[in-house]
Amino acid sequence: VAPLVLAGTMELDGSHDLAPNHLAFPLGWDNYFGFDCTPRHHTYSNIQRDAVFTVSYPRPSQLVLTSLAASPRHEEEKKPALAALPVIPATSVNGVLVEGCSAYLECELDRIVDGFGVNSLIVGRIVAARLAEDAERYDDGDDQAMIHNAPLLAYLHPGRFAAIDDSYSFPFPAGMKK
Repeated sequence: VAPLVLAGTMELDGSHDLAPNHLAFPLGWDNYFGFDCTPRHHTYSNIQRDAVFTVSYPRPSQLVLTSLAASPRHEEEKKPALAALPVIPATSVNGVLVEGCSAYLECELDRIVDGFGVNSLIVGRIVAARLAEDAERYDDGDDQAMIHNAPLLAYLHPGRFAAIDDSYSFPFPAGMKK
C-alpha cells in the first residue's frame, strides 16, 4: 500500500508534465520528500535540468484524472491527455499542481541517487506545502472524522487502488518516543 501522487515538472518547451507515482514518501522528520524515477522518463531529465518538482496528492474522486497522467507520449513526445487535468501554478518553484487535490508540495532538488536497478531516487527539499482545508489536522480535531471527510488515494501493487476513509489509533507502548 502506498500513496498515489502526481509528480510535476516542466518540459523544455514550457509545457507541464505530470506523472503518477506510488513509490513516493517523506524522508525523515525534516522537510525532505523522495520518489523513484528512471532516467528513461521525462520526469527524471526535467528534474535533472531544472532542479525542481511538484507533488500533488489527488483524492479518490480524481482517480480518472490521475490515470490520464499515465497516458503514453505520442507525436513529438507530447502527452495530449494532460490537457484534461486542471492545473494551478506552483507558488515557490516553476511548475504546476493539480487543482482540487488534498495536499501539495513544491520541492527543490536535493540529490538524485542512481543505482536501484533501472530506477533512481529523486530527493527534494520541500520549500512550500499546502493542504486543502478538509485535509488539515487540528490538535483538537477528530483524526477519524478528518480521514473520513478527506479520504486518501492509495495504490495497491499491481494495478489496484483503494480509498482510505477509515483509521484507528495505534496502540503505542507507554514511553515510546520517535
